[in-house]
Amino acid sequence: MTLRNYECFIVSYMAIVVHENQICHQIFFYELITLHAMENSSQPRTEVDMKMKEDKTFRKGSDPLTQTARGKLQNQRQKLNEKINKELRMRTGAENLYKAAEHNKKLRDRVSLELSYFNSNIQLLKEQLADMNSSVELYQHENSASHTPLIPLGLKETKKVDFSVAFKDEILQHYSEDGNKYVAEIKELSELREAVRTPERSHAGVELLMEYLCQLNFVEKRFFNSKRHLSLYFHWYDCLTGVPDSQKSVGFEKGSILYNIGSLYTQIACKQDRTVKAGVMQAIVHFEKAAGAFKYLESRFSSAPSQDMKHETLAMLVGLMLAQAQECVLEGRLIGGSKEGVFNCAQIAQEAAMVSHKYSQTYKCMSAPESKNYLPFSWLSMVETKLHFYKGLAHYYIALALMEQKDSGDMTKLKLLFEAIHSGVAPRDENNGLKLPTTAEERKNLGKAHLRESVVNHEESIRIHNLCKQLRKIDTFRDILQKTHERALTKFSSLEEEDDFSEIITVLDILPQSEHNTVSVSPDISKVKVRDIFWKLGPINVFNANNDWSAPRSVTLERDPSEGFGFSVRGDSPVVIADLEKGSVAEHCGLRVRDYIVGIGQVDTKWAKHDEVVRLVRQANLSLTLVLVTPAPKPETPAHRPFSTISLPASPTKTQAQSPAAATERERKSHNRISAPWMFVRRNSNKDKNGTPDRPKSTPNGNIILVSNGNLKNPHMANGADIEL
Repeated sequence: MTLRNYECFIVSYMAIVVHENQICHQIFFYELITLHAMENSSQPRTEVDMKMKEDKTFRKGSDPLTQTARGKLQNQRQKLNEKINKELRMRTGAENLYKAAEHNKKLRDRVSLELSYFNSNIQLLKEQLADMNSSVELYQHENSASHTPLIPLGLKETKKVDFSVAFKDEILQHYSEDGNKYVAEIKELSELREAVRTPERSHAGVELLMEYLCQLNFVEKRFFNSKRHLSLYFHWYDCLTGVPDSQKSVGFEKGSILYNIGSLYTQIACKQDRTVKAGVMQAIVHFEKAAGAFKYLESRFSSAPSQDMKHETLAMLVGLMLAQAQECVLEGRLIGGSKEGVFNCAQIAQEAAMVSHKYSQTYKCMSAPESKNYLPFSWLSMVETKLHFYKGLAHYYIALALMEQKDSGDMTKLKLLFEAIHSGVAPRDENNGLKLPTTAEERKNLGKAHLRESVVNHEESIRIHNLCKQLRKIDTFRDILQKTHERALTKFSSLEEEDDFSEIITVLDILPQSEHNTVSVSPDISKVKVRDIFWKLGPINVFNANNDWSAPRSVTLERDPSEGFGFSVRGDSPVVIADLEKGSVAEHCGLRVRDYIVGIGQVDTKWAKHDEVVRLVRQANLSLTLVLVTPAPKPETPAHRPFSTISLPASPTKTQAQSPAAATERERKSHNRISAPWMFVRRNSNKDKNGTPDRPKSTPNGNIILVSNGNLKNPHMANGADIEL
């Protein structure tokens, strides 16, 4: 069986040339290209996929060849996004032509016709995308026929990004290294980004997204600076409308990945088997994690380029995920049937009231003008349907508690029940359902009133459900609504009597309460340990995009056997020149205090420890070649901050006065730091005359030296002590 032949249209839009008295007409031409993919192949598609998997090993957590229903749906979403993007570009071109043809009425009429054609196409494509976002049944577990469907989120789609040119240029200009030495690292980053476009619907897929997110933190520090902008754009599509957006900011990339982490959590939650307790618990956990991801993004993403990442949308998604998690809490309680007893029925009623309450809050966020026209209509309909469905369910269980339980006549329990479900509600009149029923007839009338309220809410949920075309396609949801309504209606009808002239009791809403009130759980991104791909550039706290330094220079020091090189070093990774001896070889060759030693001979020492550098210098004997860079001085911060600036408070470095005992200890360590045969100093140096070389004088309150890793340390620490060479 061969693959199908694919046909596609390529639309070319020719440039518009505007002259003084002549405007070239807009020209569209279509070329029909027929692609015969693997026309003569006799291999089945599955065999082809297996062969591709054998030829190339994919990253753990990513499977581009997945053929599940969810994978196919995501591929269809990607194709729709590309079509919408193409139509939007063509519409933009037509709008520009319309503006240019200001004095040509005939051409403007033709362009207006084209614009209406583009607008109708875009609207149709968006409707198809909305239908796709409404396909919630594909994400549910196969055993979920007896449970209401939950709303998952599709992943944001993106285009491929070529890091090669931009990163090679930055490595050459900022790090003064050949960018071709980092081809393997750039390829590894590109493959990682390509893998996150097709994550698995599993924990491995989430960890893959988190790995790339952590790697972006390193990439941001290495290559992205507010003063220098790379010629690099990140393209992402809106999750719900497919509208594309592109930015140079790596923050946009990080925000989109974090959004996909939340979306993937929703899909994992929806596919859990909610007929068993373990599946319900997993669904709750993942919905809470999804809410945490969206809340984390809402609090840290300041400027949203697309509607799906705006604060209002993210706040709505947080509420939706928590409401669905609360729904799973109720389902977990109902597994195996409800237990008998007034208190058990009352607790289930309050759980259902809590679900209804959270869906009510979510629906208010969805009904806001900035969200209502953006969200799929099926989402609003489903949330409103569940709002009334669970409200009716709460009243139904209160009716059961009043009429059908063995302990329904226990006045002590009924009193506690009323206090629990109507806590803080003041009585308005004698017919509002707050009067404690003392007789069986009163309990029957009050239970009947709750059943009436239950039937009304169930009828409203069915009405709203039937108004949405997409929801009508979900047979299981419709069946659940109808069965629940028939159950309440049957009980209510059995209590109806033709000669019943009792006053109608109006019941109050049930106080929402839950044993497990769902809350958002922030994603634990720190648990994913990653290695900096571009670690060879050096320690990131020194060699990053925000720091500047000179180009590397090679210095060769030649000394006589009777003298030393005349410099001392301090710190780790990289080791820094701490002191120069006056008139020494090091001073004559141009070494400077605070220079970083990034190489010794052919050995790269950016990551070298203090002891390793000392060993390499000693092994050099009489000739030593150093590769040095000089850090650029940092701009001085103003003494007083303007009061109009909103920023975090500065963290001043604390210094402590040095005691005489500490000074004596330092002198003792200086003498015993290294044995005499390894002291490469000149015979006529100050050490021969005074016993100790010239050292920088420490201030009365203790000297603080900036070491190579950017941290402030005391110079008297044993690990970072000066070594004279």
